[in-house]
Amino acid sequence: MLRPWELQIDLDLKDTKAVYLQIADAIIDAIKKNKLKSGDCLPGSRKLASLLKVNRNTVVQALNVLLIEGWLTTVERKGIFVAEILPAGSRVFSQDIDYPTEKNRPNPKPSIVFDDGFPDSKLAPIDALAKAYREIFSRKGRRQLMGYSEAQGDYPFREAISQMLNFKRNLTTDPSQIVVTRGSQMAMFLTSHCIIDKGDMVIIENPGYKPAWLAFENAGAKLVPVGVDEQGIVVEEIREILKKHTIKAIYITPHHQFPTTVTLSIKRRYELIELSNIHNFYLIEDDYDHEFHFAARPVFPVGSLAHIDNYVYIGTMSKIVAPALRIGYLFTNQTLTDKIVALRKIIDVQGDSMMEQAVLELIKEGAIKRHLKRVSAIYLKKRDYFENLLTAHLNTRVDFQKPNGGLAFWLKPKKEIDIFDLAARLERKGILILTPDKYSYREPIMGLRLGFASLTEDQLETGIKTLVPLLD
Repeated sequence: MLRPWELQIDLDLKDTKAVYLQIADAIIDAIKKNKLKSGDCLPGSRKLASLLKVNRNTVVQALNVLLIEGWLTTVERKGIFVAEILPAGSRVFSQDIDYPTEKNRPNPKPSIVFDDGFPDSKLAPIDALAKAYREIFSRKGRRQLMGYSEAQGDYPFREAISQMLNFKRNLTTDPSQIVVTRGSQMAMFLTSHCIIDKGDMVIIENPGYKPAWLAFENAGAKLVPVGVDEQGIVVEEIREILKKHTIKAIYITPHHQFPTTVTLSIKRRYELIELSNIHNFYLIEDDYDHEFHFAARPVFPVGSLAHIDNYVYIGTMSKIVAPALRIGYLFTNQTLTDKIVALRKIIDVQGDSMMEQAVLELIKEGAIKRHLKRVSAIYLKKRDYFENLLTAHLNTRVDFQKPNGGLAFWLKPKKEIDIFDLAARLERKGILILTPDKYSYREPIMGLRLGFASLTEDQLETGIKTLVPLLD
């Protein structure tokens, strides 16, 4: 076994970033640069604290963050090691952004990143989750590390997910119909490969969520794009397609459509249900940010309205707790559930049972509920602040609607511009935005999706003021 290396970490006590996060980020950077490799052993917390001349509790806090995010793993009586499977190879929350790497980026490292709607990781209940994880590991670790758990997911955790879907989202589910996955992208992949045969047609929203499209194409699907307007996916276009073709599935993000943020109208929801039952295609609903809805009345999933013969509901815990937490889930009929579990056993024998139980502890003790209440208030305030910025500085340059939920705005320039050129000019000023190729099917659709939740008010103001002259 390789012995611990001497960490070279420069801490800046004047930096606004907490010291434990500086330590965690430095270790992540070392892993990404291959200075630390999978299986390498780290120094113990006492030695690391001595090397860095900081309190041991600070080091423990940093290591807990890395354990939770999946960069490190513990081996009983041996120590802490770099994980064999790193989170950098996984889908982070809902939308991956292919930003240039440090190696090939010609411009300065960005100081402001308008992502596509990530939550603020600084608000994540890291301490509560770390405590719950340690307690679960201490109570059950020895026994559970000796064998496998259920491929479908820890049963009590599935019970909690089922109860949440039944009571909070008005669905009718049973734990036996829930499959817990490593993030919602795995749920999408498993679903695609269990319902699609090569050459099957799948209708997608355009603009829409590209990682899901890749999952369908990987399963052999032919994608059929359908437009989106102020009421969501255009059902009349779907009717015309169904007159000529057999459709295997329709993929939608009806709560806050990605990327436009519009909510699918009630009328169109019922129309989709009717069409699904008549034409026998699957309706796949990706409810990626259900928790963040700011209007007084909640919007329930499409599957809550009426019986659908072929329906898959996909959700995630990543936005609730932290983007790096790889826990997604899906709900569907029992026949498809069994097929998905069988496929999951082939590629991934089980999920992270220990983490599932830790999150379950947070649900039971009310920590998740308190966290959502707190961050929802913060995001609501930040959304309104961002709306005021857009109104004050960009009202004559872009059209937009204040979203009822979600963590991003959709802006449509009033005059035609080259958004790729705009993105390049912004990057030279240290600001990154999504470009249309991240959400358009073939021909670019002009629009700007700007996430606001992970940025400070100062960063939001600087970003918008920098954007103003570039839109003239």
